[in-house]
Order: sequence, then structure tokens, then C-alpha cells
Amino acid sequence: MSATPWWASESMWRKCAIWVTAGMAVILIFLTFDTVNKITAGNGRVPAYDVINSRIYYQFDRERGFQVPVIGDEAPLFGRKLSPEEAEALVTHGKMTIQAKNCMNCHTLLGNGAYYAPDLTKSWLDPGWAAEAVREDLMMRFLRDPPNNARTYGTGRRMPNLDISEEEARAIVAYLKWMAAIDTNGFPRGFEPIAQEGDS
Repeated sequence: MSATPWWASESMWRKCAIWVTAGMAVILIFLTFDTVNKITAGNGRVPAYDVINSRIYYQFDRERGFQVPVIGDEAPLFGRKLSPEEAEALVTHGKMTIQAKNCMNCHTLLGNGAYYAPDLTKSWLDPGWAAEAVREDLMMRFLRDPPNNARTYGTGRRMPNLDISEEEARAIVAYLKWMAAIDTNGFPRGFEPIAQEGDS
């Protein structure tokens, strides 16, 4: 009876499994650190939290083939310029409120969530807010009293009243403004932003 060839031996395949698993673990660790670096606020396509002190709008990038965020002149949220620490605290409060109110049960944020209600990734720039000058006020009214300020666009779907306080509503608006400044590689596709001031 002939001996088992080296390439078919149990010990060779066990060693291969160990080396492949170890190699993949190293690659996974590297990719994790690389990804965390790229998605951390203030790096690359994810702006720092104090971007909420600036005007955020979109321009079509011919090379990339979709709308990309542009950080413009100073335009503090609710008329008050925040320090980087204050901006981070407000945006974080907004994110935590969105999680606490379970908004992703109906909405999508950055590709995660449900598709029953509108995607919120770029809701700061949604043309449904009519104009930049009244957007903050309309967003606050809607969040504080959705049933009486809803625009269903013929779907009949209405957001329930989640008992959002004024402080929570301001934080949510800050989070949505910050999120609109993230370069999402054109996601969601086909998004047309609110008319920019000065556009013809």
C-alpha cells in the first residue's frame, strides 16, 4: 500500500488551515484599523462635528458622476457658532436621541435601517424643506409635532409623535446637518438637493 502524498496528508491541511486563519486575522485587524481611521469624524470624507457651523450644499462632480458635499461659508446652526467640543456634544446627543427613539425602525441612515419612511442620510438638504432660510424652523416644528406638520407626498404615511423635546430636536437637526456633510460616494442615488441660495 502506497504512502499518502504530501499534498493530501492530514497534517499538511491542518497547517494550511492554521496559516490561512492566522493570515486572515492579521488582514482583518489591519482593515479594521484602516476603516476606523477613515470613518472617524475629522478624517477624509467624514468632516469634524463643527462643520455644523458652516453652510453645507451639494455640487455635481463630473469626474465622479454624482453630487458631492461642499462646505461653504460660516452658517451656524440656530444662529450660534459652537466650539468643536460643543458641536461634538450636540451631534452626539442627536445621534443618541435617534437611537433612543428607534428611528431606524422606519428610516434609513447611511444605508442602515428600514425603507418605510424617507432616507435621512441627506435630509438636511431635502427639497421638501422649501428653502434654506426656513429649513431649521420647519425641521424643528416637524420633529416636535409630526402629525400636524407632516408632508406625506401622497403616501398617507405619517410619523407618530415621539415626544421629542426642544433640546432633543435641536440635537437631531445638528446630527442631520453633520450627516449631510459626509461624502457618501453618491448614496442615495438620484438625490436632488434643496435649491441653493443664489441658484437660478
